[in-house]
Amino acid sequence: MLDLDRHPLPDQLGYLVLSEDGSVHASGGELENDERSANIIINLLTLTESVDPAVFNARSCRKVSIVFNEHSYTICLSNKRIYVVKKRNRSDANANANGGGNESDSHSILA
Repeated sequence: MLDLDRHPLPDQLGYLVLSEDGSVHASGGELENDERSANIIINLLTLTESVDPAVFNARSCRKVSIVFNEHSYTICLSNKRIYVVKKRNRSDANANANGGGNESDSHSILA
């Protein structure tokens, strides 16, 4: 299993390791013992399963990213585990200099 305590990813703020049924196997940082976030993530993944199979094959989604201005969540499915990493977004000085700082309410979900 990936050891995110001893070997954190760059800019990692927290992590969760979940089973397919949503139970928390490991957690740390800002997501330590965060059952609420675990439930939200399981519900999000359940939603991806309900998308029209003509558009997406069942279980074809392997990675989901939820991006906010300050941080993002990357959710990966591997070996019957769900890995969630909360990371600080690196600020782009050029975006702020070019007026990109006005998008304080923008959120995106990438799948």
